Amino acid sequence: MAGQTGASRDFIRQLEGYGLSTVEIHYFLPDHPRLIQLFAFQQYDVAPRFPVLKDFLDYWRREIEGPLHSVRVAHQHLIGPSEWRAVDGIIAIH
Repeated sequence: MAGQTGASRDFIRQLEGYGLSTVEIHYFLPDHPRLIQLFAFQQYDVAPRFPVLKDFLDYWRREIEGPLHSVRVAHQHLIGPSEWRAVDGIIAIH
């Protein structure tokens, strides 16, 4: 939401256990089945179950004509609840 104060949605997701996943999907072109195309993207997801990626791959299998060849995932857990704490106070630097 534009103009919203407070923590960003991405930061909140990280506190909930989400990390950043980089995904490479190799798939066959429907019109040229001997050619493999690469689709790469990043998203927040929860390792090792990857529910967001599984939902996307289910969608791909149902709606996209390019059959999957392989999927590669790199995942980095960025921050967790035990690594972040709110501090109530002001630090003055002169």
